[in-house]
Amino acid sequence: MTKMRVFILAEFLFALTVIAGVLLYLNRGDDTPESLAQYHTTYVDGPAMLNLTETLSSDALQGRETGTEGNAAARGFILKRFETIGLRRVGDAYEHAFPILPEQVEGETAPSEGVNLLGWIGGKTPGKGPMLIVSAHYDHLGIQDSEIYNGADDNASGVAALIGVAEYFEHHPPEHDILFAALDAEEKGFLGAKALVASGLVDLGRVALNINFDMVSRSDAGELYVAGTTPYPQLKPMMDDLAAQAPVSLLTGHDSPDLGHDDWTAQSDHVAFHEVGIPFLYFGVEDHAGYHDPTDDYVNLTHDFFVRGYVGHGSRGRGPVDRSCGPMKKLILSMTIRTMRARQRRRGECVPSSLRNACFVV
Repeated sequence: MTKMRVFILAEFLFALTVIAGVLLYLNRGDDTPESLAQYHTTYVDGPAMLNLTETLSSDALQGRETGTEGNAAARGFILKRFETIGLRRVGDAYEHAFPILPEQVEGETAPSEGVNLLGWIGGKTPGKGPMLIVSAHYDHLGIQDSEIYNGADDNASGVAALIGVAEYFEHHPPEHDILFAALDAEEKGFLGAKALVASGLVDLGRVALNINFDMVSRSDAGELYVAGTTPYPQLKPMMDDLAAQAPVSLLTGHDSPDLGHDDWTAQSDHVAFHEVGIPFLYFGVEDHAGYHDPTDDYVNLTHDFFVRGYVGHGSRGRGPVDRSCGPMKKLILSMTIRTMRARQRRRGECVPSSLRNACFVV
């Protein structure tokens, strides 16, 4: 990985804090203290994220299977959020259709169509230099044996996380371009991701990293995994550093060929980028009782998953924390400082002490 790619990764890891803030809202329970319920509103519109997750996983959308009216309705909700946030269109549109051939999907007998949603935020030099792709699939399994598979965790939660990151960076412009891809037909074999990679819509030579969110809101163990550091070991030290500071239990793994089915390298949309040599970080939870099951409903998301992460620093004896800043903002600043240090070491400068202590009462 080039120095530029390492730099852009350090910059983009800010987004992980936004994800955690979104998922705190997604997982909070009725007994969550109001102070926690209001947590992270500086960065994301929590109620809107909750509403989007619940809407996308409602019975009315009938499981969002590719090619159905429910899938089109889900796409409409996401497209509206792209417009509201102010994402730039790719070409002249957010929607980019791609063909699905019978031979691509087991059991399919006629051609059909999927539709990806693409929007981007420009960096300091829009259209130039390295870029990031943030992805999450919005389709699910539809109706099977007269039961609706709503896919709240898989993957309404990932779409909500993507929207939260987009919202943050629209208000806090990044150094480099970020493309947000709400992908279709993941459940049919990652066809939306493969279509994007093959489409020519994106200059793949510019893409430094794909960050993919798929199933990020339901874990009885309270663990969020990130896969990708085994095939791309240059990412491991940075992720270990992030995990040490993160307000959630962030674990690396599930990305080694000797793990069999537990190797997630080829189990979601990031594989399309991996196959053309683009590094990836895939965030997800381990399989649970609701995985590809009718019980994957909004009401069954793990309510204390990220609440425990929120309490984090204040309960570990690391000193008092300025609650107006909060652990998420502290992590954002810590990653900002990391990037500043990399720059300033090259320039023989120092990181201002005001930034070093920005989130602590010292």
